[in-house]
Amino acid sequence: MAFTSQSLIFRAPASLPSGRLAAPFAVRIALRGRGAAFPSVAAASTSMASSDGDEKKETKLWGGRFEEGVTDAVERFTESISYDWQLYKYDIMGSKAHASMLACQGLITAGDRDIIVEGLDQIERLIQEGKFEWRKDREDVHMNIEAALIERVGEPAKKLHTARSRNDQIVTDLRLWCRDAIDKILIRIKQLQVSLVTLASKYVDLIVPGYTHLQRAQPVLLPHLLLSYVEQLERDAGRLVNCRERVNFCPLGACALAGTGLPIDRFQTAKDLKFTAPMKNSIDAVSDRDFVLEFLAANSIAAVHLSRIGEEWALWASEEFGFLTPSDKVSTGSSIMPQKKNPDPMELVRGKSARVVGDLMTVLTLCKGLPQAYNRDLQEDKEPLFDSVKAILGMLEVCTEFAQNISFNSKRIQSSLPAGYLDATTLADYLVKKGVPFRTSHEIVGRSVALCVSKNCQLAELQLDDLKAVHPVFEADVYEYLGVENAVNKFISYGSTGSNQVKKQLEDWRIQLGISS
Repeated sequence: MAFTSQSLIFRAPASLPSGRLAAPFAVRIALRGRGAAFPSVAAASTSMASSDGDEKKETKLWGGRFEEGVTDAVERFTESISYDWQLYKYDIMGSKAHASMLACQGLITAGDRDIIVEGLDQIERLIQEGKFEWRKDREDVHMNIEAALIERVGEPAKKLHTARSRNDQIVTDLRLWCRDAIDKILIRIKQLQVSLVTLASKYVDLIVPGYTHLQRAQPVLLPHLLLSYVEQLERDAGRLVNCRERVNFCPLGACALAGTGLPIDRFQTAKDLKFTAPMKNSIDAVSDRDFVLEFLAANSIAAVHLSRIGEEWALWASEEFGFLTPSDKVSTGSSIMPQKKNPDPMELVRGKSARVVGDLMTVLTLCKGLPQAYNRDLQEDKEPLFDSVKAILGMLEVCTEFAQNISFNSKRIQSSLPAGYLDATTLADYLVKKGVPFRTSHEIVGRSVALCVSKNCQLAELQLDDLKAVHPVFEADVYEYLGVENAVNKFISYGSTGSNQVKKQLEDWRIQLGISS
């Protein structure tokens, strides 16, 4: 969203060399704001009015004791309307609930309430249609809407701020916004989980090398690997659900910090806004941002999980691995190398995780030195929050599309399986079943692998006499444990990569996610 009052305008020289871009031209560089994560509304085209110039400035709604207005520099530095306009829906929602409560308590008349609510409805329609004038000299979303309401309906609007402060108003808006944001992220998480389970179902029997330390370790079924991502995402969803429970308490009525001497009903307001209950301590209600920190932390953990998916899939799409091929729909090319096909979306998922983690660090640092109660520093919590949500929604969406547009190269993967002695641990299990202590088994298999290295062969290719030369406990049934297929089939523990276990895991996830077989 570009606001002309928020921009530096650079103009080209009056003359340019022949054939170059004709002058004049303008390049606008936004000073504030990173764009709206959601809601996506026509407000993106809404104009931003500037108060710069010689015209007389509007008196602030808080300006009763002041004889002079703030300077243009202070006004530019302190405004937040360039990004907190995104809260308009929640600001109007909270104002309607507040007006209803005031009327029920006899602090305003039912007629005033109806006038206020109708005026707010009109303003909301104007915003959605992109016709509302956001004014920088009105500082923020709250003052813009309140001032516009006063202009529209007159004296009744001046009663709306009874028993309310911008301090409790903003944190109420923010909690409502977070509640909806969490719901949107949860939907995207489930979409990615469905895509991963669907992808896993296409490759039920495909064995791939499992890695530790980026070195070949043991054979695993591809669905087992893909379901590991699904499990991580489920925990991400759980953290967000738990965070939502703590978000869902109402600060409205805490006022500036101490509450009010007027007979308000905070329980009614909380109920009308579908909060669990009002917050118990008015100072805590306006001063703490732990719900933002918790939300950003949950997003950061999810972003790290997505980054690990991005890293693995970018590696697997490389020529060195060749395990995975993304379709053209989710790939990009090179501006100079015509042969290139790059998994750029996954690289950007990896990259954007850095800004999500950075958003958390920003707000942690912001909050660490603040005394109780409200401080203006807290205005700076919104841009990182909005940015984090926008980034994580995008990351989840593109991971989902990538999962829907990739194929695994079964022949390439199968041809790579002999390397790395992936069945070595299964061979150790064989010896344990023969009564050999595991540490001794480990040493015996290590010597068997060394023999394979000297003979340039696989464990399954050793003759029984070769194995008996290493240790006499080996018998002919050892070959039922050698080779990646046999090794995978020998896994039986709960949650393992054994075929029966993985099929059970897949079926459980299909049921949980509502995927038809």
